[in-house]
Amino acid sequence: MLLAIHLGIVALFLVLGIVFLKGKGAFLIAGYNTASPEEKARIDEKKLCRYMGRMMLALAACWLVLASSEIFQTMVLFWVGFALFFVVIIVGIIFLNTGGRIQR
Repeated sequence: MLLAIHLGIVALFLVLGIVFLKGKGAFLIAGYNTASPEEKARIDEKKLCRYMGRMMLALAACWLVLASSEIFQTMVLFWVGFALFFVVIIVGIIFLNTGGRIQR
């Protein structure tokens, strides 16, 4: 049962990754969704979506490592996947917000 939940989460990240890689779904990105029209005009929506798509695919891979802990019945894989998940989030957010990567 728990493995099915983990695989459902992986599938959700994969679907979101594919949607974002196509340049769609910017309304799903909370910070962009709540930005003022002036702030949105400064951001390249396609670049933002592609970046978030790559990040979602990386998060799916991390969660797959976490889910494999259920298959192999080892907590080491759980903690490695959990740590990778948060490292990808933190590094991804820092990388996105520095260097003007998504600016027009």
